[in-house]
Amino acid sequence: MAIISRIKNLLLLVSALLILHLILLLHHHHPITTPPPPPPPPTTTFLSPSNLLFSISSSSSSLRHRTPYIHLWFSPQSTPHTYLFIDQKLPSNFSPPSSSLSLPQIFLSSDTSHFSYTFPRGNPSAIRIAYTVKDVFSLLNPPSHIKWFIFGDDDTVFFPRNLALVLSKYDYNKWFYIGFGSESYEQNQQFSFDMAYGGGGFALSAPLARVLAVVLDSCLLRYPHYYGSDQRIFACLVELGVHLTREPGFHQIDVRGDLFGILAAHPLSPLLSLHHMDAVEPIFPGMSRIQALEHLFKAVNADAPRILQQTVCYDRSNSWTISISWGFSIQVFEGNQLLPDLLSLERTFRPWRRGQSAYSSRFMVNTRESPRDRCKRPVLFFLHKVMSDGKSIWTNYTKDKVGSCVRVNALQKLESIRIFSKILDYDVEQMKAPRRQCCDILSPVNETMTIDIRQCRNDELIAMPR
Repeated sequence: MAIISRIKNLLLLVSALLILHLILLLHHHHPITTPPPPPPPPTTTFLSPSNLLFSISSSSSSLRHRTPYIHLWFSPQSTPHTYLFIDQKLPSNFSPPSSSLSLPQIFLSSDTSHFSYTFPRGNPSAIRIAYTVKDVFSLLNPPSHIKWFIFGDDDTVFFPRNLALVLSKYDYNKWFYIGFGSESYEQNQQFSFDMAYGGGGFALSAPLARVLAVVLDSCLLRYPHYYGSDQRIFACLVELGVHLTREPGFHQIDVRGDLFGILAAHPLSPLLSLHHMDAVEPIFPGMSRIQALEHLFKAVNADAPRILQQTVCYDRSNSWTISISWGFSIQVFEGNQLLPDLLSLERTFRPWRRGQSAYSSRFMVNTRESPRDRCKRPVLFFLHKVMSDGKSIWTNYTKDKVGSCVRVNALQKLESIRIFSKILDYDVEQMKAPRRQCCDILSPVNETMTIDIRQCRNDELIAMPR
């Protein structure tokens, strides 16, 4: 029995050793690893307008006229790092159009007369304006919390909160050149399809701006034949190996006439700038250009990210399509208008230049013609009033009766539209992949219609219900 017991123990030991050997062999060929921990959620911090430095190019002759545009968006509290660069000292009797209009700090631009300028019929001030990229460092010594440098003209209307929001998508430690082109095909063809237009404004990340300032002198010597300052900046950035990152919220506004078609179908991106507003009609009827922009800023100040954002909803009972450009206007169409058709721009505007060029009337956006029959056009409503409790906003829009068609249906009785919305609170990830919002008609139509704007449900389509 003892011998049998010893044999059993020996067999058990051999079996155990064999199993251990097999385990070690398997581990050698297929090592056991623990899965890596899940990546931490993205930690993105929103920038504020105080992280932006605005460099505004002006002149002693234009500044007084352009001060009201600057006053629309500049504030010593919210945009403290805003600086004006002018060509020569202001006359001793200079004063803003109104004593209540505050101005940013004013600096004299560096002397750039030693750079050659050979573009026929151009203006050598283009070199001075391009040189402000270097002046902001040589004259200002920007603080370390400045993450982005914004460049524009004295008639560029910026939307600083939206700029800070959009630029938060990008890593300011890397080299970024951000802006947009011209609306005019002809302008892009003449100058470049790949550059940011200076009137619409553009942004440079801090490290890129610093490097550009260092190389700017040597670069400018190679481009005396260029027309504008933005062309020169673009050329120098190309030499640094940097390409343009496009943000469609920058608007050069190389068009004339009525801007309604552009503002009523804004891209699904926050509004960042407007330029050349002296070249277009006032954006609200019955107001001057400045009064109309001040009226728009009532909505901007209440909910900047939502301004001009297009929302479309459908009233099945009346067979109406309602297109809302928040803070600006509402169009009520009779019948079912498909959403893709409403995203194109109605051609209420004219080309920037009148010419015989085959490209003068071409634009860089999809456009559609206005029906000649006024009764086939939508009924328009324009922003009248903005009310907010800090979380939610009511905006009222009243019917524009100038040149309207006489209708015999319920649309004739409709006098005003009330829009309810919560303040748009994007996070950075939503900014990277935005989605158009949906809306519901809350009250039966009489003289006033009430609409609620909200987030769309996961599988919700923006279309006329069957």
